[in-house]
Amino acid sequence: MIENQKFRPAHVIGPLGEPLTLDMLPAPDTRRWVVRRKAEVVAAVNGGLLTIDEVCERYGLSLEEFAGWQRAVERSGMQGLRVTRTQHYRDLYERQQRY
Repeated sequence: MIENQKFRPAHVIGPLGEPLTLDMLPAPDTRRWVVRRKAEVVAAVNGGLLTIDEVCERYGLSLEEFAGWQRAVERSGMQGLRVTRTQHYRDLYERQQRY
């Protein structure tokens, strides 16, 4: 029953185009989340390296916080993860949706 087995790739392509493995992900005790680290975690989930539940448990994130990271990457790429420019990218996205 292959469909019941979980397939987990050995590596995925990271946000900068490099291979990304479980060992290369940020440490579980990470407290300072820079753009690159957030993008790596989002890429790991999108590529199937980790599940959302595993990420939330491993890093102590809420589901809403991680979903916000995913939304920011989908809308604006890595730049959307910058805390200092959140409002700018949110406004830009909303303007694009109107037209």
